[in-house]
Amino acid sequence: MFRLDDQFLKDIGLDGLPEEQKKPFLQHIYSELELRVGTRLSDGLSDAQLEEFEEIIDRKQEKIDNWLAEHAPTYMQDQAFQKLQQATNLPANDPRLVAEFTATKWLEVNRPDYRDVVAAVLDELKQEIISNRDAILGGMQAQAQEGQQPPQAA
Repeated sequence: MFRLDDQFLKDIGLDGLPEEQKKPFLQHIYSELELRVGTRLSDGLSDAQLEEFEEIIDRKQEKIDNWLAEHAPTYMQDQAFQKLQQATNLPANDPRLVAEFTATKWLEVNRPDYRDVVAAVLDELKQEIISNRDAILGGMQAQAQEGQQPPQAA
């Protein structure tokens, strides 16, 4: 599992970002990663599969319940479910926890290579950021300076 945190910023050489810019930058990276991974994972899936996954992601409880009944009826005993529950500190019957587990399990069934895809896309994104590091830092420093300058008198 990957983490987008201070260590990630250090790994890509952006640990020197001003504190107030770290969180928005990491949020942007997460959104971009999510988009790229989703695009890559959707390749080769049928429209029916994509629709099913979308319903799970959208937390349509009936779809989640039906999918679990068919593919993972004893999911609460699944070690992955228990680890996810520990990580989130949510009760076992919390719909957010169950939906998250279902989405992960769905990917294991329909795209068993999804972890490899996430790792590959993350690595590509890291390389992209590293190769543009100077421009990123320069742009962020310019934004920070603009925000610190007093307004110009008319």
